[in-house]
Amino acid sequence: MAATYDFPSDLRAGQEELHQVRAELSALLKRLPWSVEPLDGFSDDNGWRKVERPASPGWTEDEQAEVEKLRRREHELAVFVSTHRYWAELNGSDRVYARSALKRAHEGAEESP
Repeated sequence: MAATYDFPSDLRAGQEELHQVRAELSALLKRLPWSVEPLDGFSDDNGWRKVERPASPGWTEDEQAEVEKLRRREHELAVFVSTHRYWAELNGSDRVYARSALKRAHEGAEESP
């Protein structure tokens, strides 16, 4: 049976927000053009696989600001979660297992009725 951990509510909330911010950032980056700056398209078949990119109009200032905002928040949350005082209560492999459990804690909450 896997160990259970009594994570503080602020740590759980920070990890959950970190998941949400990463999902938002990933979705945003998938929607945006491949290049931040406007660039011509290209095709290169000299490598081990062919690479093609259409011309990129680049990102608008608003898009750049949104990506920067999400990246900054992601960093703040990652630092908060990884340096939380809770981790000092655990030693060695317990800390590793607890960290993994925290990353998956939201999955169990979604499955609960």
